[in-house]
Parts: sequence; structure tokens; C-alpha cells
Amino acid sequence: MIYRFLILSDEVDEFKREIQISSVATFLDLHKAILDATGFGEDEICSFFTCDEDWNKKAEITLIDMGASSEVDTFVMENTLLEELLEDEHQKLLYVFDYMMERAFFMELSEIIPGQNLDKAVCTMSTGLPPVRNISPEEMEKRLENSNIDEEFYGDSEYNDDELDELGYNDSSEEYFDDERY
Repeated sequence: MIYRFLILSDEVDEFKREIQISSVATFLDLHKAILDATGFGEDEICSFFTCDEDWNKKAEITLIDMGASSEVDTFVMENTLLEELLEDEHQKLLYVFDYMMERAFFMELSEIIPGQNLDKAVCTMSTGLPPVRNISPEEMEKRLENSNIDEEFYGDSEYNDDELDELGYNDSSEEYFDDERY
């Protein structure tokens, strides 16, 4: 099976990436595909989080074994296949690429394509520049001061669960790529 992921940033509206990857690839393979698609270097600690419908974090998949207590399930990217934790279309993930500032990409498993396979991950759509990989606390504070985002932004009752769909994303890849916005 092939998993098709849509990747968005809450920092850069024009940034979008779509990655297709085999369901039997590891989270490390997906991590490397994201680095390739964004131009980010491999010099930072990062993690994936599976999320519920409201983007609440569930399981963490770390780049390295963090030595978590045995009470918590520990998943390491290189040992965890995508299909072990992802089964359903529209599964949400966070890819935290900046731990210090808690910055992340929002990801959705937008389509599962049965009966096909890929040897290597492919970035099938790339628009806009990615956010800057690392920013200082001062720069982050300045960005927040200059934005309309307040502390209640993520818990806002106005949040629309179908926000990814409203961006024009469509399950039909032919229509998706023919759309003039991309």
C-alpha cells in the first residue's frame, strides 16, 4: 500500500508538501522524506506524534531512544513501520521539528492506495517555502506579538475540523494537481 500525506505549516500559509511512501516504510524513512522535501538538515532532534481528531497528542515516535519509563510505550523511528500505527485515512500526525519552540508540521494521512508499492518516498507536490528551521525565543516572541494569535488560538471554539479540506485538498490527485492554486 501507498500512504499519501499532506503536510502543512501554521507559520507559512503557502507551504504545502505531499509525500507518498510505502506503508511498510519506517517513520525514519518518512522523516528523511520530510527533510528532503523541506531542505532541513539532520542536525536536530525531532519526533512524530499520532493525534486524535482535535490534534491532541497520543503516541510519540522519537528519532532516538529517549529511555522512557516502561510505563509508557516507546516507539523509535527506525524500528516502527508506518502501518503499525497508521491504519485509517485522515489520521492526523504532528512532526515536531523544533523542540525548543514547540514548532511542528501538521500532517494528515490523506489517502491509502491499496495494491501499489513504492521503493522510495516521493514528494509529489511542493509549494511555498518551508518555515525557518530554528528561530530564537526572542524572534518567536516578536512573531507572536505581531500576529493575531492569542493563547486561546488552538483551543478556539471556532476551530474547523475540516480545515485541511477547506484548503482545496481533494482525494482525486488529478483534480488536485489541475487546481490553479497549486
